[in-house]
Amino acid sequence: MPNENDLVNSLNTHHIGALVVSNDGKCIDGIVSERDVVRAMPGKLDQLIGMHVRNIMTVEVHTCTPDSTAAELMKMMTEHRIRHVPVIDNDGSLISIVSIGDVVKNYVSELSSESQALRDYVASGN
Repeated sequence: MPNENDLVNSLNTHHIGALVVSNDGKCIDGIVSERDVVRAMPGKLDQLIGMHVRNIMTVEVHTCTPDSTAAELMKMMTEHRIRHVPVIDNDGSLISIVSIGDVVKNYVSELSSESQALRDYVASGN
């Protein structure tokens, strides 16, 4: 399993906030985020370089499916105070990951479309 240094380099290189941990690329073993790295630091800075991802990752991973709505994701993310949710298929295999930024962007787009539809409806006099 990669160490903390590999993790931090991957997060930085790819400009991402979290990585799904998986031994086979399908089954989710955990998720590790920038927040997990920061929480691992106090009192352990001298050990950080040799620390393994398994020591800091979150193993209770909240997931969603491609059919999950933006509202469902916002609720889950708010309730569990998480910013990244892996997307899984019916077999539980990893498909992708969605961030709070993705969800908010989608939700704002939906609201904008609804708002425009309402303005068009009112303007048409129907």
